[in-house]
Amino acid sequence: MSSEPTAAATEAPATAPGHLPAELTTFIGREPELATLQALLTRSRLVTVTGPGGVGKSRLALRAAAGSDFPDGVRLVEVSAVQHELLLGHAVQEALRLTDSTARPPLEVLAERLAGRRLLIVLDGCEHLVAACAELVEELLRAAPGVRVLATSREALQAAGEHLLPVPPLPLPEAARLFTDRATAVLPEFSGGEAVELLCRRLDGIPLAVELAAGRLRTLSVEQITHRLADRFALLTGGARTAPLRHQTLRTTIGWSHELCSPPERLLWARLAVFAGAFDLEAAEYVCAGDGLPADQVLELLGELVGKSVVLREATGHEVRFRLLDTLREYGGQWLRATGEERRLRGRHRDWYLGLASWGEAEWFGPRQAETAERTRLAHPNLRAALEFSLAEPGEEQQALLLAGTLWYYWVGSGHLGEGRHWLDRALALAPEPTKARAKALWVTGYMATLQGDLARARPALAECRRQALTTGDDRALAYAVHRQGCAALIGDEPARAAALFEEAIGLYERIGELNSNVLMAMFELGVACLFQGDENGARHWLDRVREICEQHGEQWAYAYALYALAYARWQEGDLRPARAFARECVRLNHLFRDLLGVVLALDVLALLQTEEPEADLFEARVLQGAAHRLWQAVGTPFFGSRSFNGPYRECESRARIGLTELEFAEAFTRGAALDLDEAVARALQP
Repeated sequence: MSSEPTAAATEAPATAPGHLPAELTTFIGREPELATLQALLTRSRLVTVTGPGGVGKSRLALRAAAGSDFPDGVRLVEVSAVQHELLLGHAVQEALRLTDSTARPPLEVLAERLAGRRLLIVLDGCEHLVAACAELVEELLRAAPGVRVLATSREALQAAGEHLLPVPPLPLPEAARLFTDRATAVLPEFSGGEAVELLCRRLDGIPLAVELAAGRLRTLSVEQITHRLADRFALLTGGARTAPLRHQTLRTTIGWSHELCSPPERLLWARLAVFAGAFDLEAAEYVCAGDGLPADQVLELLGELVGKSVVLREATGHEVRFRLLDTLREYGGQWLRATGEERRLRGRHRDWYLGLASWGEAEWFGPRQAETAERTRLAHPNLRAALEFSLAEPGEEQQALLLAGTLWYYWVGSGHLGEGRHWLDRALALAPEPTKARAKALWVTGYMATLQGDLARARPALAECRRQALTTGDDRALAYAVHRQGCAALIGDEPARAAALFEEAIGLYERIGELNSNVLMAMFELGVACLFQGDENGARHWLDRVREICEQHGEQWAYAYALYALAYARWQEGDLRPARAFARECVRLNHLFRDLLGVVLALDVLALLQTEEPEADLFEARVLQGAAHRLWQAVGTPFFGSRSFNGPYRECESRARIGLTELEFAEAFTRGAALDLDEAVARALQP
């Protein structure tokens, strides 16, 4: 007989954190997450690092554990390799180098042997055994006050005292650094560039995907890899043979998450794949419910997918939105196609966003304009997807026309003239028959082309809209066509003809009972036409009427344009203080909506006002002209063909050229042209 302890359990000394695997590749990025995790480990006994597959949870946890200071060291338990919950306790015993030949339950042995230890246990890959891991952790933490647990899982353990650290994908610069680092292991002469940043953006910044893509450089260029990402799951294979099986290919990694989902969760995941970018709960409930998925279950199932790191939760102001990473969305899309439901779901998706656009158009006239603009901005990726579906799917052309036309308020009011015309031109080409939807698309196209200075396209579109409206008896389309013909005349330097068309349009609007932001713009534009003809009383009448109606209804977008005209009028009258106040408020409001045209028109007036005595600052005036020039490039062709609209610019330019040296004149313009929108607005609004 030996003199060994009477207990049937023995253990190896738990020295080091040398029981952690050595790092074989460079640890890149994650400095903020690492600092947060290390701080959490000093004050929390259970920390769970969560995030989608391949995002780098294990690497982050091991780096934090390696930097920790526990007298009895750190032990790693690779839970992902444990196939059944009954084996979990045995796996922990093995990792802690405990042996036990009794029939006692493993948890009892662990609780006994760890009672006096000060130890960090890393449980890596808990998502498939979350309930068993939660039970084990709670038991250990109760029995061993000196033990702390660091877990990694695609969903929370939901154990008592748990603190969560969600790990997002890598930011673009860090993802590009990671790719370049791994690429040089394959091609020592490799150097990064813009192509790498584009590829990493397409890969969602998921470290596993980035590393797998870098491995493909043995046979493909960066550009070829990016081009082949249409089938990323076939491309991104061939990870290290020693890596966990679930990390050797991207498909296996995502598939691991899919297997951990219940059938209803998988169904919702597949249906959520129709969303591009972020979406809210109401959209998910409308689009995804039905045919085996009751609407009242969507909220709970969505919460489960968030908990499993399949869906990301994003807080936007006072609202919560959700998003699938592109990689997970593509995986879900493959399952959606396999179910045969893709067309039906994409149709419901389009219907929801057509409703959102219609709601936005109605709310654009009123006090919620800024909220409407922001809501539409957040929906922009999904609106694009809805438009693309309507244009690509036979029989949906009228819906494409309707959606693209209804979004006029966003295309015009939030600085997306070029994109709006792109969608409208495609829809008009596909659906030439005269319908109400086409009539609306025509006047919206004519309107936007006018604002871009493209009268060669605007005039034919508006003429066709007017002819169709007269032929079909569409009084609403007629009013809008006449109105926008007036805009084309005004930009085309025909203020008298423009005034007559605006008066006709306002009469038509009154006859059909139309009152909205477009009607207010017609009044504003009539006021401008009067101003350009020297009719100060007419201009004041219409501009005062616009201000009065705007104040009654809380409308700010048309009001901002009225402020431009008032600034112009006060400058002509030599009343400079209110002119500056009006122009600055015009800049501020239009910047709120991201309406580039409104901003640039007011900038031109503010630049001119900088040249007025006795506070003349010719250098600053030329800086603002340079800033306006850059913005004009984003709008379209400047209104330089119009003597009236271009009057402030030419007058300012003339004064600056006389008062500045040639070098100062050029330097100021260059400095202004280097400003982006936010910088230009900040400069214009400074005291």
